[in-house]
Amino acid sequence: MFLAINFLLVAILCAIGLIREFRKKNFFAVGFAGLSVAVFGWFAVMTIYSILTTGTGAPVAH
Repeated sequence: MFLAINFLLVAILCAIGLIREFRKKNFFAVGFAGLSVAVFGWFAVMTIYSILTTGTGAPVAH
């Protein structure tokens, strides 16, 4: 759960940076921040989903 919380915190901070750089019209930084929000947000959501459905952070091996 600690990993998912860290991923979520990083995604939130990247989203703040995304908004800030979009206001400055720094589109190179907007691209990197947007990509970071997508990747870290995806990993955070999927890790939390895995913990809630399987009880662990790892996928279930059959």
